[in-house]
Amino acid sequence: MLFTGGPEELVRPLLPTWQPERAAVFGEWVKVAAARFGLDALPLVRGAAERSPALTDALLPYSSPAIAVFMADRYTRVKSARPAAVTWLSRHAEAAARALVPAALGKAGTARRQAEAALLALPAVTVRAAASAYGPAAASAIDSLLARDPLTLLPARLPVNPAWAVPAMLPPVRLRDGSGALPLAAVDALITMLAVSKLDEPYAGIGLVAAACEPDDLAEFAWGLLEAWELAGADAKQSWVLDALALLGDDTTVRRLTPRILAWPGDGGHTKAVAGVRALAAIGTDVALMRLYGISQRAKFKGLKTAAEEKITEVADSLGLTAEQLADRLVPDFGLAADGSMTLDYGSRQFRVGFDEQLRPHVSDVSGKRLKALPKPSEPLAEDAYQQFTALKKDVRTVAADQVRRLEQAMVTGRRWTPEEFARYLAGHPLLWHIVRRLVWTVSDGASFRVTEDRSYADAVDEPYALPEDATVGVAHPLDLGAALPAWGEVFADYEIVQPFPQLSRETYPATEESLKRFLGAAVPATRVLGLERRGWRREAPQDAGVQSRIERVAGDLTVVVELDPGIAVGDPDGLGDQTLEDIHVHGRSRLDDRPGRQPFTALGAIAASEVIRDLTIIAEPVAAGR
Repeated sequence: MLFTGGPEELVRPLLPTWQPERAAVFGEWVKVAAARFGLDALPLVRGAAERSPALTDALLPYSSPAIAVFMADRYTRVKSARPAAVTWLSRHAEAAARALVPAALGKAGTARRQAEAALLALPAVTVRAAASAYGPAAASAIDSLLARDPLTLLPARLPVNPAWAVPAMLPPVRLRDGSGALPLAAVDALITMLAVSKLDEPYAGIGLVAAACEPDDLAEFAWGLLEAWELAGADAKQSWVLDALALLGDDTTVRRLTPRILAWPGDGGHTKAVAGVRALAAIGTDVALMRLYGISQRAKFKGLKTAAEEKITEVADSLGLTAEQLADRLVPDFGLAADGSMTLDYGSRQFRVGFDEQLRPHVSDVSGKRLKALPKPSEPLAEDAYQQFTALKKDVRTVAADQVRRLEQAMVTGRRWTPEEFARYLAGHPLLWHIVRRLVWTVSDGASFRVTEDRSYADAVDEPYALPEDATVGVAHPLDLGAALPAWGEVFADYEIVQPFPQLSRETYPATEESLKRFLGAAVPATRVLGLERRGWRREAPQDAGVQSRIERVAGDLTVVVELDPGIAVGDPDGLGDQTLEDIHVHGRSRLDDRPGRQPFTALGAIAASEVIRDLTIIAEPVAAGR
């Protein structure tokens, strides 16, 4: 790409005036150009942001009065660009206030309304300081703006409630004081409030309604709106319904919404799915963020996966954590006891819940005998326990696959935890420890250990092990264990420990160029290629005619790229037939859209190289075996 990698002496003169004929030419490369050329790239970046709202965030590093006015417009008028505008206003609050105060005090019209709205999104103390620089009259007028009753802040023209939003047909909303439910006229007003609300700036009346009404009913009401909207055809102009889920929803909303988010892109509903991701992030409970992280890891559609990853990164950044550290903290304990069990009380009988290596719950009686199923309840107390177990199975099923996959990827990528993190979020977690105790762990000093039934640590000869305070801990790869691997195999066999994924028995391969060559020319069904995505690979962005001709795996600072022919058609994976593995190579940067110099396969390191060969063997094994 010329602007990201072309000769500087040729590119820099083009920056002040170059604009493509089609806005579609703009893409993420604009941000690379901004980083490369700084202020000189501003005309290019501004033009890209004006023509492509998705690139509004490319202007985040820049600040000027003109950009402040532009961001006020994006904030009030372009819904998809609003999050980027909010970020810009927050980052450049003082400059934005200085630039927008004159417009907010100017002639009535669009520019004034936009400036007022943007100023109200800024800290009041910052706005007042900026206004004071324009004199006492300006300061007084701005004080009046800031003191305005938020209930009077309404759009110039209120929307008409859609025909499908019939108050009498929606779930009732009871008042907290027990005096009854909202009358139909109030429900109609609530619908209007939701229609004029924005996710990051709800109408002030929503808070009053939330304080007066039953939270469960409000969540059910919002879900009723969603179902009515979808039944009526899901008009994109009324997508405020998805924001309503965020404003009124709860963990039950999260559980209902997640499967729809994952399914919508396959039905042409990518925009709905991304809005759903924003709703999960806005609900913000541990369950919501856990489900959001799950979408970021296992969504089949690249756009949805990317949107979820961005939201998780945003939340993690706000907490000073990495996405992986946030994921550690989001694993729910489901009310389990410290030893990872749960007792179900049937009154006259009690049952104990345990978990297997895949976190599937099972039930035993008081004698320890495992039952095929929890008995049907015959009394009120038993009914509560039965429903508790039913909900537990459903919730854990969602969590289990993600956690097993996450720990396997931690082994492959070499992720490490501090001893305190390991003890708190892994070995000490009531649910995760069922997986943790079925794995061998490696220490930065070369030692290895396992977590025993009593949660102490033991080495390969079953002697107590003390974890050094200054060490780091990771899931041991067989290549980490070296000569200790056979001993660990014997320990796990003796204790009949079943592992959650292949670890001690994992196949390993030498990091040689010859190991790769045997896959070249192999014809692999497209669905098997797509199976690599469950192992941490990702496809390139769609190219001409929506075809993806490369799939990659990032390993530290390097990237393994597999070239596919004829490529995978987005929306019809099998449409172009089997995929020939045309070329396999290692690059020095993890960018699918440019081609830095190749690196030798050995540069990956023994573990990463072995895992690449293992993945390719799994998808191409019948072909590779016959070559």
